[in-house]
Amino acid sequence: MTRSEWLKDALQIPLPEDPALVLSGCRRLLGPNLFSASPGAVGDALCPGRDPDVVLQLWLDQVRSLLEDLAWQDPSLTERRFDGGASIFLAAAVDQLFSAAYVIEAGWYFCACGLLGVVPIPREALLADLRSILAHETNPALAALVAGAETRGIDRLLDDDLITFGHGKASVTWEVDSPPVAPDWHGIHDLPLVLVTGTNGKTTTTRLIAAMAAAAGLVSGLSSTEFVKVGDEILEQGDYAGPAGARLLLRDQRLELAVLEVARGGILRRGLPVTRAQVAVVTNVAADHLGQYGITTVDDLARVKLSVHRALRPGGALVLNADNPFVVSAAPAHHPTMWFSLSPQTAQIRSARARGEPCGWYDSDMLVLSDGSTETALIDARDVPLTLGGAARYNIENALAAALAARGLGLPDDAIRSVLARFRSDPKDNPGRANEFLCNGARVFVDYAHNPHSIAAISSALAALPAKRRFILLSHAGDRSDEEIRALVTGAFALSPDLVVVAENPKFLRGRALGALPALMRARCLELGLNPAAILDAPNPGDGAERILDALQPGDLALLLVHDNRERIFARLAETGGWTRP
Repeated sequence: MTRSEWLKDALQIPLPEDPALVLSGCRRLLGPNLFSASPGAVGDALCPGRDPDVVLQLWLDQVRSLLEDLAWQDPSLTERRFDGGASIFLAAAVDQLFSAAYVIEAGWYFCACGLLGVVPIPREALLADLRSILAHETNPALAALVAGAETRGIDRLLDDDLITFGHGKASVTWEVDSPPVAPDWHGIHDLPLVLVTGTNGKTTTTRLIAAMAAAAGLVSGLSSTEFVKVGDEILEQGDYAGPAGARLLLRDQRLELAVLEVARGGILRRGLPVTRAQVAVVTNVAADHLGQYGITTVDDLARVKLSVHRALRPGGALVLNADNPFVVSAAPAHHPTMWFSLSPQTAQIRSARARGEPCGWYDSDMLVLSDGSTETALIDARDVPLTLGGAARYNIENALAAALAARGLGLPDDAIRSVLARFRSDPKDNPGRANEFLCNGARVFVDYAHNPHSIAAISSALAALPAKRRFILLSHAGDRSDEEIRALVTGAFALSPDLVVVAENPKFLRGRALGALPALMRARCLELGLNPAAILDAPNPGDGAERILDALQPGDLALLLVHDNRERIFARLAETGGWTRP
C-alpha cells in the first residue's frame, strides 16, 4: 500500500448528521487556488437557517486549537463566507495536504457537536490520530525537492503518487514515496506554457494558441474538455480540462509548448495544476454552475477564474477581456495585464495605450495588436473564418485573446496571422463549435453551447446570416435550474426561429423526471411567442436532429445545440453533403 492510499482512509470522523449543519466537502488543493498561491486544504460547510458568521467563528476556533495542539508550523488560515455557508482554507506544504484536510474536518466535527449538543469522541483520541497521520505523511525528501525546484525557478506537477519538475521534453518525474536525495537538475526546466479559462470560448482559444505554436514550428500540445493532444496525436479523448489532463500533457517528452484549458471544477476541486505559467487567459465570465463549492454568484465565479494569476511565474502576463464587467471587477491590481476589447474606446484599452502597455482591440473590421509602442493591424476579421464574416463577435474576442497570448509566448505575428486566416469552425479544426454543414441546400450549424451566455452568442451570430426559415434543436441535461433552462431558451430565440424541436435527453436526466425538461422548454417557447404548432417533440437529440434535417429546404438555416447523440448526428450530416470549408 502506498503512502497516499493509506492516508486517504487513515481517519473516519463520525460527523453529526443534521441538514442544518453539513460539511459538504473537504479536499486537498495541490496547487495555486482561489484562496492562495500555496497548496493546502479547504472545507466547505453549509448551515442554512443559522448565522454563518457564528458557525464560521466556532469552526475557526476549533481548527486553530487543533493546530496549536499539533504544533503546526506557521499556520495560515483563510476564511470565506457565502450565502448559506462558509469555507476554511489551510495552507500546507506538499507533504502535509492530507493532514491539513483532516484538521479542517476535525475542527468542523467539534464545532458541529458543540452546536448540536452532541457528545464528541475524546479530543485526545482524535488528536492522537491526527499526530499519527501527520507523522506518516511527513516526507522531508519530497519537501526538500520542492524547495530546490522553487529556488531554481522550476515548475512542479503533483498527484498522489508522482511529482514532475519542468515540462515536456525538459521534465523529469519521480515517485512521491521515493524521491532522490541529491537530484541532477541539469536539463530540467519549464517550457512556454499558457493557461486558458473562462465561461465560454476557452476551448476555441486553447486550440487557436496550440495551432499558432505549431505554425511557428514547435511541437505544441493541449489539454481541453475534448481531448489531450500532442502534435497530431490525441493521447486521450474526454474532458481533460483539469489537473489529470495537464499532467498527461506536460509529462510527454515530445512537448515543446503547452496550452492548458482549465475549468472551474478543476480549480475548485484540486487547484491549478502548475505554478509557473508564462501567460494566463480569461476569455469571459458568465453565470454557469452556480451553487457548487460555495460559489453562489457570478462575482464569486469571476474570482475563481481570475485565480489563474496565482499560477503565473514572475513577470507572467494576464490576458483579460475588457468588455466583461465581471472580469474587469475581479482583475488583480498591480499585475501585468494585456487587455483585449471589441472597441478601442474601452477604458482599459485607452489606458493601456496611454501607458504603453500591450493590448489588442477590434476597429473598422481589423484585429489590432499593440506591443506598447507599435500598433499592428493584424488581420481583417472578415478574413478570419471563425468569425463568419465578422458576425460571430465572440470569436473575434477569442481570436484577440489567442493572438495576445501567442505574443506573450513569443510566437511571431506571421504564425498568428496564418492560423487566424485558415482555422475554421469544422470537425477538423474546432469540433463542436459552430460546425457548418450543407443539407438539402440549407446551412446547418452544430454547436455544443451549454449555458445561456454561449447559446445567446451563437444564436445572435447566426441571426445575421440570411435564411428563408430558421430551425433550432433544444435539449439539455437536467442538472440546471428552471431559471437557467428558461434563460437557455431565451438565448436561443435570438435566432428568431420559425420552428423549434425540443428533445428529451434521457442519458442526462440527473434527477429530473422524464419529460420535465422538454415541458419547461416548450412552456418558455410559448411565452416567447412561438406558435404551438411550431414546437415539435423528440425522444432524444438524434431523433430531434433527424426531424429538422428531414424538413430542410434550400435557403433554410438550422442550429443544432447538441449534447448527446453527436456521432449519429455527424454521420447523418456527412451523408447529406458534409461540412463546409469556405
